[in-house]
Amino acid sequence: MKNKTIKSALFICSLLVFIQCGQANANQIFDNPINSSSQISHLDSRKFTAKVIRIVDGDTLEVLFHDLPVMIRLAHIDCPEKRGSQPYGNAAKKALSDLCFGQEIQFEFNEKDRNGRYVCVIYNSDGVNLNKEMVRRGMAWHFKKYSEDESYAELEKEARKNKVGLWQEPNPVAPWDWRKK
Repeated sequence: MKNKTIKSALFICSLLVFIQCGQANANQIFDNPINSSSQISHLDSRKFTAKVIRIVDGDTLEVLFHDLPVMIRLAHIDCPEKRGSQPYGNAAKKALSDLCFGQEIQFEFNEKDRNGRYVCVIYNSDGVNLNKEMVRRGMAWHFKKYSEDESYAELEKEARKNKVGLWQEPNPVAPWDWRKK
């Protein structure tokens, strides 16, 4: 854990030094910038590309980014827990795996969470927003505590109405409540 944290910190420092030294332009560092005409000022204003090397659970994965493993937590959503055997925990992990494992994905960096994971919106090789797709498939809740994006709330409402995925259960327990048990 400590080694991964050090590697992640070293990568970010190296990237910032690389950018500040003017040794590359935005197109050399980022495969698909959202706004290529803007200067590199915020990491969260860019899309990065990396290969998915591990699915931890329905809302966490690990990518290989410039030869460094980086943990990514999907923004806006919360999935059933694998630990403690919450219903649909394994199904959520499998759904995310089916959507992106082994693929080159794009991700938009938002922030780091308290566990040191990068909180991101991710897109698979087909350009599908996987954060939204997990909610659409009934494999995740809109995590309103950390997201005000109403499009996720609408997707959750639709999945509930259609009894998709975990919404087939009579009384699904939200992961944030499950973790309190």
